Amino acid sequence: MSDSAKDLARDGAIVILGGGTAGWIAACLIAQRWPNARVTLVESPEIGIVGVGEGSTPQLKGFFDRLGIAEAEWMPACDATYKLGIGFAGWSDRRGFERYFHPFPTALDSHTAGSFFYNTRARRTGRDVAAHPDQFLLPARLAAAGCAPQPEESFPFEVSYGYHFDAYKVGAFLGRHAVTKLGVTHLQRRVESVERRADGGIAALLCDDGERIAGDLFLDSSGFRSLLFEGTLAVPFVRYGDTLFNDSAVVMPTPRDDAAPLASQTRATALSAGWVWDIPLTSRTGNGYVYSSRHVSRDQAEAELRAHLKVGDEGTARHLSMRVGRVAESWSHNALAIGLAQGFLEPLEATALHIVIATLEAFLDAVDADGFTEKARAPFNARIAARYDGVRDYIVAHYRLNQRHADPHGYWAAARAVEPSDTLKHVMSAWFTGADLTATIDQLDISRYYNAISWHCLLAGYGTFPDGARLVPPGPDIERIDMVRIEDFLRRCAHNFRPHTDHLPR
Repeated sequence: MSDSAKDLARDGAIVILGGGTAGWIAACLIAQRWPNARVTLVESPEIGIVGVGEGSTPQLKGFFDRLGIAEAEWMPACDATYKLGIGFAGWSDRRGFERYFHPFPTALDSHTAGSFFYNTRARRTGRDVAAHPDQFLLPARLAAAGCAPQPEESFPFEVSYGYHFDAYKVGAFLGRHAVTKLGVTHLQRRVESVERRADGGIAALLCDDGERIAGDLFLDSSGFRSLLFEGTLAVPFVRYGDTLFNDSAVVMPTPRDDAAPLASQTRATALSAGWVWDIPLTSRTGNGYVYSSRHVSRDQAEAELRAHLKVGDEGTARHLSMRVGRVAESWSHNALAIGLAQGFLEPLEATALHIVIATLEAFLDAVDADGFTEKARAPFNARIAARYDGVRDYIVAHYRLNQRHADPHGYWAAARAVEPSDTLKHVMSAWFTGADLTATIDQLDISRYYNAISWHCLLAGYGTFPDGARLVPPGPDIERIDMVRIEDFLRRCAHNFRPHTDHLPR
């Protein structure tokens, strides 16, 4: 391959191994950015989509916007609904903090976030002030009311949001778009082996019918098999299992209750050895129990999920295994890893497609800036590894800081005992010593992954404050935040939003 990004864009043959949402996102982004490249996606007709990720962050909206695909075009085709954030329930037994909402931060929050941060710091230092995130942030109020993130036309602010969707249908939709609108070639083939180049890179995919699919750049979207990266290039896998215990899931959709309001949030409810997601689609509700096989058996997990859903023996459950971690390098030789072949962080914060999009955009930017060279590759790999580690730390914090104490020797107690990374230690130290958490996050340079609002929501949402009996009224050194004024502001803003169902594209 030429060292010039211009030559790559003009003449390069780019082969993507594996479809699904990750593979087709890659095909669309590459074909749009480098319209003269010859992009081919190869997938086996026998290999299905894992399908555990049916929620997204706002980055997916940015992706569709870049492709020029309107919500009215793709959302109805993929049973999609709006998502304002994640509602956590049962992760804490602290009184008044049994549940909280983690919103996608939006511009409107700038009007109340400062008061939220101030009060959490005051409460951390023993003052009896309001500090629950849901009291300060508009998306929590909208989600509780089942509103869509689409304000009236007269409202001058936009609200950040993601989506819930049928993962299989999104992959199929993007596949049609890539082929019909962007000129991507789609081949259904069974890849039997991989041909290497003299320099160790990949020369071609060899199919079971004898066909040879050559390329200059290869993308590995082969799922947990990681056929190119681990199977061929022997790129090491960095495991996160010592701090993230969950390695299994049991999933089971349930019919949607058409008489019930359509939620605009993912719900994450803690169970005995993990948590259950509840994802509202227009056609059904997606449910899944993400758990640790070290703490509960496969049959026990299914029984617990069925009891939670109140479905008895009805319906069929599907069991999945998960390998948590990432490849040591996402760009090796002339190959790029994406999706499950690149890594997996459990679906707690719906980061899977976020990382796919971030990886592709960073890769395209790096090659456009510095060509297909080591100068581009080394900082790219460091950047993507840091992103994975940063997201990991935020997810670990959910478990490490949980306040669920009913079983002193079980899963949740073990999660509180894990050894956090140095970065997470700094965050925890700042919080529990009453330091300025926002300044600490800026100093650690981790706001690129989760910003100060997200960290404050997690830590305050669990009620990780001094025991209520030890709190004292705020003295003259503490500014009194006018909670009535904040309540009035949130109420007036929320008046501009309508029920979720009324605003879905048809």
